[in-house]
Amino acid sequence: MATYTGGCHCGRIRFEVEGTLESVMACSCSICRRTGFRHWTVEPSRLRLLSRPGDWTTYRFLTGKAENRFCPTCGISPFRVPRSDPDKITVNARCLDGVDVDALPLTRFDGQHWEASMRAERGPAWKEE
Repeated sequence: MATYTGGCHCGRIRFEVEGTLESVMACSCSICRRTGFRHWTVEPSRLRLLSRPGDWTTYRFLTGKAENRFCPTCGISPFRVPRSDPDKITVNARCLDGVDVDALPLTRFDGQHWEASMRAERGPAWKEE
């Protein structure tokens, strides 16, 4: 396990995250596709803010369950609370200092067909709470 630092482009949002970064996930939903977010899912206790919690803005759309947090100054989203796992945080691996994201194994998630993809991933009995 390692500790990584990261943040938004302008530095208003800074954080540390502890974990083993073995791969990232690319989602094809409308926001991830447009922003290029590369998801690294971690427990919230593994993320430590180095800046004030109020230094980001939250954007919600569709069901309103996902919390897309981004910097109001530069617009970069360094982490989010995902709709699929609202008890987790996904860190944008592109925002980690010194990490070559393109060298990491990449898995894909069909976020354009979110409900069907979740059933395929978690089983036919899966139901969003």
